[in-house]
Amino acid sequence: MHSFRLPGLLLAVSLVLVACSGGGGAATAAPSSDPAAAPATSEALDGKTFVSTGMTGATLVEGSTVTLAFVGNRISVSAGCNQANGAYEIVDGVVKLGLLATTEMACEAPLMAQDTLITYFLDGSTATLAGDTLTFSKGAVTLTLLDKEVATPDGTLEGPRWVVTDVQTGSTVSTVPAGATAALTFGPRTVAVEAGCNSGSGAYTVDGDTITFGPIALTMMACPADKMALETAVLSVLQGQATYAIDANTLRLVNEPNGLHLVATP
Repeated sequence: MHSFRLPGLLLAVSLVLVACSGGGGAATAAPSSDPAAAPATSEALDGKTFVSTGMTGATLVEGSTVTLAFVGNRISVSAGCNQANGAYEIVDGVVKLGLLATTEMACEAPLMAQDTLITYFLDGSTATLAGDTLTFSKGAVTLTLLDKEVATPDGTLEGPRWVVTDVQTGSTVSTVPAGATAALTFGPRTVAVEAGCNSGSGAYTVDGDTITFGPIALTMMACPADKMALETAVLSVLQGQATYAIDANTLRLVNEPNGLHLVATP
């Protein structure tokens, strides 16, 4: 959880002042000190996702990350709470945002303010790209981001202990019950299973993005109903073939209509 700290609230004030100081037009950015930096273009950003690595002239909410994804002429902006999506263009290095549609999840006040002010800051900012580093400047504020594939490279299936955070059962998605743990640890040919109540293992093979699970042998201990329900949901995914995808430190396993969302731990 993020706390309601004054520095997070100051971000909104700082960005408003910076944007207003430009008289409503694009603020003039200081020349980049990186000789490889060049004005960013939508063509150069297409298909890439960037995550924030630093900000000067203002302060992000502690523990939060700004994520920008670009596909064609569309941008997705996440600054810690909701996600905004819409059209954008870059003209002579200056970013112009169209009308963005946003999700409506309720978060703590600093994060919700940050969502709004980051998009306000991006509109009219000057964007430069130097290798894998993307920089936005507006007035005295500079936001630096790094290509996600460099900042958080995709993990490997084998090795980490993948802990279940969310369970999809049909069209319903639910979090793991309090006090319960479900996890998978993949070895070369065998997966160790912590199913929420009982534990065990089984064989598996991988072909492309498909995992084929063999029978899972588990202990037979009785547990409270919520843990048994979690175990049933986990095992429903570990039957036969399931597709998988790894994004940084997250793993998604889907065996229609059910699925698991997992996070890697050392």
